[in-house]
Amino acid sequence: MKGNPFTGFQYLLRGFKLIRQPKLRLFVLIPLTINCIVFAVFIAATVSKFNQWIESIFDYVPSWLDFIRWIIWPFVLTLMLTIVMYTFSIIANLLASPFNGLLAEKTEELLTGEEVAGYETIWQALLSFPKSIARELIKLGYYLPLAILGLIISFIPAINIIAPAYWFFLGSWMMVIQYCDYPMDNNLRSFKQMKLAIKKQRLTSSGFGIGVMVGTMIPVVNFLIMPVAICGATAYWVDELKAACPDQSPNNDIIAKPPQ
Repeated sequence: MKGNPFTGFQYLLRGFKLIRQPKLRLFVLIPLTINCIVFAVFIAATVSKFNQWIESIFDYVPSWLDFIRWIIWPFVLTLMLTIVMYTFSIIANLLASPFNGLLAEKTEELLTGEEVAGYETIWQALLSFPKSIARELIKLGYYLPLAILGLIISFIPAINIIAPAYWFFLGSWMMVIQYCDYPMDNNLRSFKQMKLAIKKQRLTSSGFGIGVMVGTMIPVVNFLIMPVAICGATAYWVDELKAACPDQSPNNDIIAKPPQ
């Protein structure tokens, strides 16, 4: 496998620097606001039920294994946090998708000094909402079979001990898919082309995704993680993925330019 996970994590750290750039502040503010609102609502709706959900998982542990509950507690907690935080990310990214693409566009222009033929304005980003939702649904279609497999694993005795790790690494990989797709979509790369590109640098991509996934679980950081990940993924695109991604070609994915 090619790449370096530490390099991938460094792109996330670079995202924290990029969101402070004066030229990006307005474009950071919109996805940041949507992220904060969705996160606040999601936390308010789930915090009271969180312990109940964890206990319901422990109901599947035979009574004669009660003495090991303290051992498997961290795994159960990781499983719940991964599922809850990734569900939150799906909703937030669905709502903010056109503005996420606009932020990726402006970040790329800042990094390269070259114009990207994308949304250009906030109004054009709003008009592109149906197209952005369609692209998000493609990602969701990729995720659902893998999530169903995770659910099956979670309920098979003995095998389900690997479920927390499976969900965590699935969530981490989907973070790469989610955020690297914005700059690639702006540059008319299909979903299939995007997947091939990030797989060519699998270790770097994994380091970036794990960093984002962990960030969603850290208080305060999770409010910032969406715009940070977009900027970091765009820097990753400019530095490495663009060279690894084939040029645009006719395909069945939705890659049309946003309405003018």
